[in-house]
Amino acid sequence: MSSIISVKDLCKTFSLKGYNNEVLKNVSLEMEEGEFVSVMGPSGSGKSTLLYTVSGMDSVTSGSVSFGGKEISAMKKKELTSVRLHEMGFIFQQMYMMKKLCIFDNIVLPGYQAGKDRNAVNSRATELMRSLDIEDIGTREISEVSGGQLQRACICRALINEPKVVFADEPTGALNSKAANEVMKQLRKINNSGTGIMMVTHSIRVAAQSDRVIYLVDGNIMGELCMGRMQSDEELAQRDQTLNSWLMSQGW
Repeated sequence: MSSIISVKDLCKTFSLKGYNNEVLKNVSLEMEEGEFVSVMGPSGSGKSTLLYTVSGMDSVTSGSVSFGGKEISAMKKKELTSVRLHEMGFIFQQMYMMKKLCIFDNIVLPGYQAGKDRNAVNSRATELMRSLDIEDIGTREISEVSGGQLQRACICRALINEPKVVFADEPTGALNSKAANEVMKQLRKINNSGTGIMMVTHSIRVAAQSDRVIYLVDGNIMGELCMGRMQSDEELAQRDQTLNSWLMSQGW
C-alpha cells in the first residue's frame, strides 16, 4: 500500500509575548491509505497540534506535510481549502453544527459547498444516516438529539464528500460509554470500507481499536505500536490489555 500522509521533520512553534513554545519537534511519520492510526500521549504533548498541522487546519513552522502526494504545507489558502473540503473529513469532541439548521441540513452542507449535485448529496446523506441508524432524526434540531446521535450525525457530515481520511480529535471524549461504543463501531465500519482515520484520544479502549498507536511526549514521537486490524469485538479485551501494557512501558 502507498502512503496517503507523509510527514517529515515537522516543527510547530507558537510565539506569545516574545516567548516561543516549541510544541512539535522534528516529527516524521507515514500513514498508509485506509489505515486507522491513533495518537496518544499526556496532556500538552502536542497531539491535537499534530492533527491540526497534518490536516492543514494549522500552518507548520518548518518541515513538510504531504497528503495524497500533494505538499499541503506549501499550498495557498484556496487550494488547501479545496483539499480539506473534498478529500478530508473532520470530527471533534465539541460537536460543532449550525444551530439554525436541522440535522439533515447540517450533514449535506459540505456537499453543497463542494458544488456537488444536490440530489446526489441528499441521497448519500440519507444512505449514511441509515447506515449509522439515525435516519429518523433528520428533521430535528441539534438540541433535540442525544450526544451519541449528534456525534454520529457529525460522522455522516464528515463522510458526505467521500474523504480519503477522516481526522478525529477526541471523538468520544464528551460521550458516555454506551454512546462512545456506538461511535467507535461506526468509525471501524467506515474504516473497513476504505476510509483512513487519524484520531487523537486519551482512551486506551478507544485506541485499542485502531491499527497502530503513536505515542507522543513533549512534541516527540517516543514509540509506535502496530496492532493490526481489529476483526471482532471479542478481540477488544486482549487488545486493551496489550496496549495498556505497552503504554505503561512508555511511561504512560
